[in-house]
Amino acid sequence: MPRKKETPIRTSVKSGNFRATKKGAGMTSKGVKAYRAANPGSKLKTAVTGKVKPGSASAKRRKSFCARSAGQMKRFPSAAKNPNSRLRQARKRWKC
Repeated sequence: MPRKKETPIRTSVKSGNFRATKKGAGMTSKGVKAYRAANPGSKLKTAVTGKVKPGSASAKRRKSFCARSAGQMKRFPSAAKNPNSRLRQARKRWKC
C-alpha cells in the first residue's frame, strides 16, 4: 500500500501552530493537534512549563528536552549567544 503524501506542517507563527519567539517559542496546543492529525500515532505533546514532581513522567520529559537542547546550544553557538533566539527562548519556557 503506497504511503499517503503528507502535507508538511507550517512553521510560521501566523499559522497559529508556533509561538512567537518573544512568547517563548515552541509549538502551541493547536500546532500539536495539527501535527498529530497529520501524523497518526504520534505522541507529540506541548512543553512542560509548570511545577512537576521529581521523577514524574513530566519531569523526565523536561530533563530529556533540556539535554537535547543543550546539545543544540553546542552545535549552534550563534543561537546560544543570542538571548532572543528561538532555542534560548524555548529553553527558558521549559525551565532548563
